Amino acid sequence: MPTIKNNDATIYFEEHGKGFPILTFAPAGLQSTIKVWSDASAPINPVTEWSGNYRVIVMDQRNAADGRSRAPITAKDGWDTYTSDHIAVLDHLKIDKCHLYGQCIGGSFIANLIKAQPQRVASAVWAQPIGRVGPMKPQRAPRFDAWAKSLEGHPEATEQVLDAFYHNLYDPGFLYSVDREFVSKCKTPSLVLSGNDEAHPRPISEETAKLLPNAEFISEWKEGKPLEEAKARVKQFLAKHTPVYA
Repeated sequence: MPTIKNNDATIYFEEHGKGFPILTFAPAGLQSTIKVWSDASAPINPVTEWSGNYRVIVMDQRNAADGRSRAPITAKDGWDTYTSDHIAVLDHLKIDKCHLYGQCIGGSFIANLIKAQPQRVASAVWAQPIGRVGPMKPQRAPRFDAWAKSLEGHPEATEQVLDAFYHNLYDPGFLYSVDREFVSKCKTPSLVLSGNDEAHPRPISEETAKLLPNAEFISEWKEGKPLEEAKARVKQFLAKHTPVYA
């Protein structure tokens, strides 16, 4: 079984295809797993779309209910905790440079990984990134509480710990993992696919694309002809930014 240890965490991942690597982050918030790429909620499945030309890496995020990655939960956990898992996978696979593709929470994962190790990312495709417009609501988001209720075998995950974890993740607003100043200085070639609902606000996608110094933007992409056009454009974007080694 392809798992690695990252401190106290056990992280499950899979590889599909050969070529320049693409590390991917599935949607579904903290329930982000490999299985989600096969759902209708993921219009672009990186394995079926790109494994014929690229080395596609998919992974289960820690403590997702249907996943195979497990780790203790602490009050200090946050975006850097997840990023350390992502870096551990790249280190284990001896990948010095890769593309990133992430949908939903994957946008926050992308941003934080670029912040941590910008030299490692050839390009990034941000599909409907999560974010917040306006003030934070006083109560925890229902999706977070649903994740918390799905936890099994985590006596350490008290309400106090879970509340601290929630605020570590979501207090900052905007893209959550990084601020606007960072995005405005992020030179990584990027393609942003717009969101269109409360969890993935269109204004967040639009602002992210405008702030990024080297970004392209796709407004409509989730179904029908716009989806097919978006798939073609993503492939062109990845090919354009794939390094050519002599």
